[in-house]
This record gives sequence, structure tokens and C-alpha cells, in this order.
Amino acid sequence: MSDPASVSSPKRLLSLDVLRGLTIAFMILVNNSGVGAWTQMHHADWNGMTATDLVFPTFLFVVGVSIVFSTDARLKRGGSRAMLAWHTVRRAVILFLLGIVVNGFPYFHLDHLRFYGVLQRIAICYLIVSLFYLWDRRVWTKIGLLVCVLLGYWILVRWVPVPGAGMPGRDVPFLDKDQNIVAWVDRQLMPGHLYEDFPAHNARDPEGLLSDIPAVGTTLLGLLAALWLSGERSVKAKSLGLAAGAAACLASGFFWSIWFPLNKKMWTSSYVLAAAGWSLVVFALVYWAMEQRGWGRSGGSKALAWPWLVFGSNAIVAYMISELLAPAIGLVHFTSAGRRTDALAYLYMHIFTRIPDPGWRAFAYAVFYTALCFPPVWVLYRQKIFVKV
Repeated sequence: MSDPASVSSPKRLLSLDVLRGLTIAFMILVNNSGVGAWTQMHHADWNGMTATDLVFPTFLFVVGVSIVFSTDARLKRGGSRAMLAWHTVRRAVILFLLGIVVNGFPYFHLDHLRFYGVLQRIAICYLIVSLFYLWDRRVWTKIGLLVCVLLGYWILVRWVPVPGAGMPGRDVPFLDKDQNIVAWVDRQLMPGHLYEDFPAHNARDPEGLLSDIPAVGTTLLGLLAALWLSGERSVKAKSLGLAAGAAACLASGFFWSIWFPLNKKMWTSSYVLAAAGWSLVVFALVYWAMEQRGWGRSGGSKALAWPWLVFGSNAIVAYMISELLAPAIGLVHFTSAGRRTDALAYLYMHIFTRIPDPGWRAFAYAVFYTALCFPPVWVLYRQKIFVKV
């Protein structure tokens, strides 16, 4: 048997599944932390970056990594590029529609139904990057596109005048919350259908159309990491390469942020690099532990990895459950102490409010809700059912 630290193995990358599981679990956690949660459990108000701001880009990064291994595996099994392209389009459409279901559930008010969203952005980035990789698998073309989307987005946001406001940095502050080209385009295309919709003249959406451009860059960075891992080199060299990539992305991202601030809601180019840097830090650590050191395959380390493998094996299902469960429970009302309530509100009032510190109270509830989403995914994992849309 070959030494796992010196020769790459064709087996499934457990580290990728664990990273995906960690990401989706943290996404559920922060999406349900509520009022009073610690600063790091909330998105930055505008410029800046918290731990919560790293969750979505890490998931897009994982999508980019997965594209390489999934596409290569299908091609090796004899799949044609045409068949894979059709599968990619079909999957992207389903993801987009699932995103609309999440946004509209349970009432689906069409007058203000939001068409942008998390799953919609995943669908768009997956479609573009996956089809590009199918068409051309060379590394330099991916680097070229990455440079184009990051520089192009900076030029767009910095040098294109905002209609009715003027030139950013001269007539209106650069990256002004309300008067920027990204928000302006969304207000023209989707009036009344944006995440932050009132007042109408200040409406904006964190997953708007133009900010899909740099989000494609986030997915490309994941794809480039996967191309590095799929090469003929030792596992140790791959671990070091991920660490070096993390350092390069963090340094370039924070350096660029001097002129182009980190901003998740506009998905700025500096944010793309810095967030990918942190994604690579976590990926490098998990890859080193699981692929180089062999952790997570037996004994106590396997038990530690198990919850994240369960979440990561059906990540989209876990996300859908987390987004639909609370509003579904909210449809079932009952009366307690003369007040109309539902099961989650009842538990919060009678259990979690006993925790005096608001930060720990919010964290405890978020952990409880994340755990509540686990059993359905565990059943699928136990039955070896892995839902691929």
C-alpha cells in the first residue's frame, strides 16, 4: 500500500465533504441566530467582514471545487460533454426554482416575491463555471476569467456613473449604500422584488444581478483549488499549495481593500479574495488532517467528522429544510396562557429566555435549530440516499 502522505489517492475527498458540511451547518446556525446574537453571528452592516460573511462565499468556493471532481468523474465514466452540459443546465434551473420556493414559502405573494437569492446565485455561478470548465479545462483560461471578473467589476462599480447620482468618489461617495450602480440596476429590473425593498428609492439586494459577476470569481477560485488538488503531486505538496493559496488570497484581498473595501452585500472584488483566503485556510486544515494525516477515517476522529459528513452529503437538502422548517411550524398555531403561539416560539419563551445573556441565548437557540435540521439529513445518509438536483 502506498504512503498516504506521499501519493495521492483516487478515493473520494472526505475533506471536501466535511468542509461542505461545516459550511452548511454554520449557514443554518447564523441564519437562525436572531436578535441579541454576537457581532460575528451577524453580517457586517456595510463595509467590513464578520465570520458570518464568510459562509456563503465558502459554499460557492466548495461548488467550484466540486465542479472539477464531479465533471472529471462523469467524463471518465463515459459521459459525453453534451450530456454533461444538459445535466448542468437542468440542475441550475432546478436550483434557481428551489430558491424561489424558499423565498415565497408559505404564502407566495407574487406582488413582492423575491427572485434573487442564495440558491439562485449558486445556480448562476454553477452554470457559468461548470459550462466553462466543460468547454475549456486549461488552468490559464480560468485565471484569465478570474482577473477579468474581478477587475471588470471594480471598473464597473468605481468608474461607471450612477444615473441620477453621478460619478462614484466624486459626486457620490464610493460604495454608497443607496447610490451605487449595482443597486440602481436591481431597482430598474426588479422594483418591489428586492431583499431590502423599502423605501423604494433606497432598495437593494445582496444577491443582485451585477454582483453575480464577482461571485463567479469566488466559484472560479474553488475550481482552481480543485485543479491544484487533481494534479500529479504528493498530498503534502497539495496541502502546502492550499496554504500558500490562502496566504496569497488573504494578502491580496486585504491590500486591495484599502481602495476597494470589503463588502459582502456588494460582493466586492477584495471581498472575493479575502473570503476565498479564509475558505482556503479552513480547507487546507481539513485537507491536511483528513487526507494527509488520515483523521476522520477511524476511531474518535471519525466520530468527530461524522456530523459534518452527514450535513455535507446532502447540503442543499439541509439548507432547504432549514429555510422551510420554521415557517412550516409557524403555520401550526395553538393557545398557551391565553396567547396564540407556535412550537418554536413556545420553546423559545419557556426554555431559551431562561438564559440571561442575550448572546448565549441566541447561540443556544441557533444550535438547537441546527440540530433540529439534522435528523432528516441523517436518515438520508443512513439509507445512502444522496439527493442530486
